[in-house]
Amino acid sequence: MAVAAATAGDLAVAGDPVRPAIPSAADADRRAARLEVLLGDPYAPDNPHGLTALFEADARGRPPERTELLLERFGLSAECVPVADGGRLTRADLLARVLRPVFRRDVALGTAVGTAPVLAAGPVWAAGSTHRRAQTAALLLGGGRVGLVPHGHGQTAGTTPGGITARPAPGDGLLLGGRAEAAPDAIGARLYVVQARTGPARSPHSHTAVLLDGDRLPPLAVRETGRAAAPGRLRAPRAEIELHEHAVPHDAVLGPVGEGVPLALRTQQVGHALVPALLVAAADTALRSAVRAAGGGASPARPHRRLAGVFADILACDSFADVALRALSLLPAQAQVPAAAVHYLVPALLRENLEALACVLGARRHDRGSAHHGALGRLMRALPLAASGPARTGAAAGQAVIAPHLRPLAEHSWFAEPEPPLTLFRGGADLPVLDFASLAAAGRGDVLAASLCGSAARFAEVRGVGGHTAALAELVQSLVTELHALRARCRALPGPGDGPLPVAAVCALVDRYALVLAAAAVLGVWESQDGADPFLAAPAWPVLALSRIARRLGAPVPPLPDGVEELVHRELVRRCHEHLSYDLDATELAP
Repeated sequence: MAVAAATAGDLAVAGDPVRPAIPSAADADRRAARLEVLLGDPYAPDNPHGLTALFEADARGRPPERTELLLERFGLSAECVPVADGGRLTRADLLARVLRPVFRRDVALGTAVGTAPVLAAGPVWAAGSTHRRAQTAALLLGGGRVGLVPHGHGQTAGTTPGGITARPAPGDGLLLGGRAEAAPDAIGARLYVVQARTGPARSPHSHTAVLLDGDRLPPLAVRETGRAAAPGRLRAPRAEIELHEHAVPHDAVLGPVGEGVPLALRTQQVGHALVPALLVAAADTALRSAVRAAGGGASPARPHRRLAGVFADILACDSFADVALRALSLLPAQAQVPAAAVHYLVPALLRENLEALACVLGARRHDRGSAHHGALGRLMRALPLAASGPARTGAAAGQAVIAPHLRPLAEHSWFAEPEPPLTLFRGGADLPVLDFASLAAAGRGDVLAASLCGSAARFAEVRGVGGHTAALAELVQSLVTELHALRARCRALPGPGDGPLPVAAVCALVDRYALVLAAAAVLGVWESQDGADPFLAAPAWPVLALSRIARRLGAPVPPLPDGVEELVHRELVRRCHEHLSYDLDATELAP
């Protein structure tokens, strides 16, 4: 096979000692392109890393060992270790680019080898001592695994109510005891990031993060629960950890005692933005299957409205996720709310669009043995678990982060802040290296709302003149009107000490607010285009994307100008024929 020939040459390069990288988009693109070639044509039936082989591994309930070995030899683990600690991780948006080839083929595999190591080790990169960072980096670079034991997670029958608890040890360090369920992919881990309870249960300082050395644990401290995933879902079995007066040294504590929850809130921002960006890549494969099923070889003059709309939504999701990923490096003190909004909204939009694709594929979507048709059903089964992250918190986590910010943002930020720098939206622009320690647990300001207001001011001059740009101006004004309405409603929410927030009302506000932020990201990405990609520089895709967002809000939507859906569908078919991805990068894929 061609992929086998490519493997030998590329792995020789990938097997070289890991050298510190610079935060270069071009460098990440080269590694992503090399990985795409190594994984080969996903639709080739004889490709050991293709969809057929991955489906068969699913049916057996086993990981795809040959593909895992290829990724290990490629050095994928180095992508999960910061460059300062000997790896290749420089920015979260560049990490997403390198991991996307894996997620296009298998969400479960991508989660196990890509996102899980980054998310589990985040507290170490943010608050670990030099020794603990080096220990964690060496483990990951050597192919080892870090497990995560979140606070209050998945307690089983007989589990201590507080999960793992900790108290001061005589002399120094902590004594850990109790039982808790670990996040998936913890089986076989040699290090564990444990959220141990050290204070009152309802206190904001109730937990402390501890790095637990698996090699020093007593026998049977970690065991499988026997609840493996069903075929087609995330494959990792569950693990349970039980400790009795287990001593850990002082330098195993990650950050100050009692600051485990704020530390988790800071570092989980990376996962909140990263995982949805990678699910966009998985949706790419499902859309490609639907395009082929609908007659991808037909003339582009016969647009399929449903497929064009899905494509526009995928571009909107990619815009939103990419902006949130870039904010982690560029504006770390303001990244929390955009990341939480991406975590909340993007999986929901993708799920909605997968259901639309199911209508195109019809009964063929149930064919798990077909590389061309089985990807959709497989993704629909895996998406809810993958989207919820290692702590399995789901969309509620995004709501919980956003809700307390609504009133302060409405009172102090919206319509008052300056626009963010253009580099927030421009994919090829250089950014600072991601610094986990600089991420804020309580983000300040709202850069996307400020960007929307700036866009509205620029579009005010072209409203009512006709054409695609004028339609875009009308949509922008509808979105600004929605933000004004949100400000009025959020100002009326109870303040601190005024009683609990009304749950149903707040959930509805979070939903509307996330849609407004997604629209602002679309506009920012479109306005930042330099013309290198004529389709992305043209207004057709943002018009279609924003009209769909506005309809979800119930906001006024002008009639679509003639040719909008046709232009988007034509690009959809072109990318299918030319083996280009359906995201903003239009990456060349394995044929």
